[in-house]
Amino acid sequence: MREAHPIERVVGMEYYVSDADGVGGHLRASPEDFRVTELESFDTAPVDADTGGYPHLVFRAQLRDWDTNDFASALSDKLGISRERVSWAGTKDKRAVTRQLFSVKGVDPDDLPELDAADIDVVGRAGRPILFGDLAGNAFEIVVRDADAPENAASVVTDLRRFAGGEARESRRDERASEPSSGEGTEPREPDGDALPDDETTVAVPNYFGQQRFGSRRPVTHEVGLAIVREAWKDAVLAYVGNPHEREPEATQAAREYVDETEDWQGALERLPRALGYERSMCHTLVDNGGETAADFREAVETLPTNLQTLFVNAAQSYVFNRILSERLERGLPFDRPVEGDVVCFRDSEAPADLPLPDTDRIQRVTGKRLRTVERHCERGRAFVTAPLVGTETELADGEAGEIEREVLDDVGLEPNDFALPGEFDSSGTRRAVQVQTELSVERDGDDLTFEFSLPKGSYATVLLREFRKNDPAK
Repeated sequence: MREAHPIERVVGMEYYVSDADGVGGHLRASPEDFRVTELESFDTAPVDADTGGYPHLVFRAQLRDWDTNDFASALSDKLGISRERVSWAGTKDKRAVTRQLFSVKGVDPDDLPELDAADIDVVGRAGRPILFGDLAGNAFEIVVRDADAPENAASVVTDLRRFAGGEARESRRDERASEPSSGEGTEPREPDGDALPDDETTVAVPNYFGQQRFGSRRPVTHEVGLAIVREAWKDAVLAYVGNPHEREPEATQAAREYVDETEDWQGALERLPRALGYERSMCHTLVDNGGETAADFREAVETLPTNLQTLFVNAAQSYVFNRILSERLERGLPFDRPVEGDVVCFRDSEAPADLPLPDTDRIQRVTGKRLRTVERHCERGRAFVTAPLVGTETELADGEAGEIEREVLDDVGLEPNDFALPGEFDSSGTRRAVQVQTELSVERDGDDLTFEFSLPKGSYATVLLREFRKNDPAK
């Protein structure tokens, strides 16, 4: 375990679990170097189904270098409809080639416009919109270009294989090594030296929320969310509209500094670049309403798209979750199996066999009496150790796991009841697996490395890749 890059630590990712040196290199030298394909789990009726019962048109889009929100806005503008009528299952990275499902309410196939760098194929109709999370996961093919030390990839794989099973898997391997082998049912051996595995191998990482959850260039969405949860509406606006970051263009930094220094919303409109449409929308509302009361600032936040309002609170929850995982790492608690007091989720019986998902409605608190039984469930992929995405219905763990959760919440000044909020900001909370495993293939071509793997919904490819790169995530 080693300390993470400073900008990752800002969002709660304090450590890498791999001690091996990184490969360096660059992500997204071109959009084609980052390919994402949704693993779909949304049923549709035929495209000619009755629009009365199936008002939502479902289509699959292959997008190149499109932000998901920007694509939805461009599509709705071309159709002349509200952006709220466009829905999708998962937000994807902008600089990428992605294949994902969308739904649009109240349009016909012939209405769909042509948009640059977007190939659209109609899939069918549905009785409801696609909702966030209506997918099983994502398959990735990602190229890291110009790696500084590509030979380090094999050592990282070894570390991540070990993290996938922890001490229990190593112990079982040692036991099997001392027994006569039939050549069947054994795990793949570790790569030798700088050699990468010849085939897919099981690896794991902490199930952190990745940098893009908080803003890849300017990680502030969790700061906005924390202010909202405290119902400090003015602080939320200032965290989003002001609050300059050194990675931004100088003109943008200057405009945000002006906001922080003056709180002059009309002056901010004159200085904020046109590209910052959400910030400008908030300033317009404050100019119109006076910008003096808490209600004025809350209304400014509520001018943003509803999914972005929800994202702010989700980012606050994600930051707390990342902090809990980092503290668990620091204390040396296992991720692949529980300790007494942990809360586990059992596997979703309807999830694909090769992409296990936790069923957050089926949870169990781990007592000393049940510890060994639950350990076996986790070893066999039937259960997952979890941590909370804190909300009003969150029940914290017991034992040392619960101690970690309470200490982190105390440090950020929150408690579950704080999430009883108005409108889109309310959250009952849920739980999330602390570890994510995948079958990983890595191929080397000179100084370039190609990674292929799949992850369940909600898990981040960049969280796996950061273990290999160990450099500035902005590269």
